Amino acid sequence: MAERTEISTLGEFGLIEHLTRNIELQNASSILGVGDDAAIIDHFGKQTVITTDLLLEGVHFDLAYTPLKHLGYKAVVVNISDIYAMNAIPTQITVSMGMSNRFSVEALEELYEGIFAACRKYEVDLVGGDTSSSQKGLIISVTAIGEVSPDKYVRRSTAKKGDLICCSGDLGAAYLGLVFLEREKRIFLESPQVKPDLEGEKYVIGRLLKPEARKDIIEFFGDAELVPTAMMDISDGLSSEILHICKQSGLGCVLYEEKIPIAEDTRSAAFKFELDPTACALSGGEDYELLFTVAQPDHEKLVLNEQISILGYLGEAEKGKKIITKGGNTFDITAQGWNAFEQT
Repeated sequence: MAERTEISTLGEFGLIEHLTRNIELQNASSILGVGDDAAIIDHFGKQTVITTDLLLEGVHFDLAYTPLKHLGYKAVVVNISDIYAMNAIPTQITVSMGMSNRFSVEALEELYEGIFAACRKYEVDLVGGDTSSSQKGLIISVTAIGEVSPDKYVRRSTAKKGDLICCSGDLGAAYLGLVFLEREKRIFLESPQVKPDLEGEKYVIGRLLKPEARKDIIEFFGDAELVPTAMMDISDGLSSEILHICKQSGLGCVLYEEKIPIAEDTRSAAFKFELDPTACALSGGEDYELLFTVAQPDHEKLVLNEQISILGYLGEAEKGKKIITKGGNTFDITAQGWNAFEQT
């Protein structure tokens, strides 16, 4: 039996001290971190970007199939993805948690192992947080702080007519990872003796349980001296995010189904469940890719990066928000996804 240390043996301050005892600050902007009443950050003339996210057990994650280390990693990644979506560089995070007494100190150490792994990978400092007891379940709240030059931050509302619509990576994988894990959980609850059948689904499951934020794309923008005209990360599915950019920029759009990037592993997973891969990309969410728009003259800079796909363009608001299928049909884009489209 693995050793189990009750949280009550450490107390609140003892627990925070225990979990954060080996922190080494990586950023010059982190003046004072964990251990005082508050952290001190100085971004030396840059603008400060702040975002926060709440993850609730049973709503945002299911511990039946989510390892705590992966959960800690993902909790950081989903927040710093929002910092990258502003064309900024994440520098610090704070982590607050509410947990019931069913979690041991060892379980929380595992969670923090994931948090620290993400901090190391993305060169972010953990500078504070809080812990509290919760009646049931696990609650995690992460706040991420970043920095950006005053002329470089990118909003959702600043796209222009004629701009190209682009995204990083590929879409729909995380949703299919969720579909697989939910199926295996159902089978396990009905027949605990049945071994999970996740053969060939490593890619889609990995995209759900351990997503990555697109630091590389932001670095590419810097190297190419390219500033997108609008940007956001894809957490709720492509269709809902493009509708946000259109609404906030007062524009319409045309997307081409054939241009939506979908990995081969995602396609084969979709076909196993008799799902349309395009519908998974449009409505799935949790891909944490970047959706952004660029002025047409910047097109030649994008061609150098095979991680970027051009999906369509922005047009006049009156012409609506359309997707043109591989078969040449035109549908309205709706936030619910493919099945809810009405032909026009």
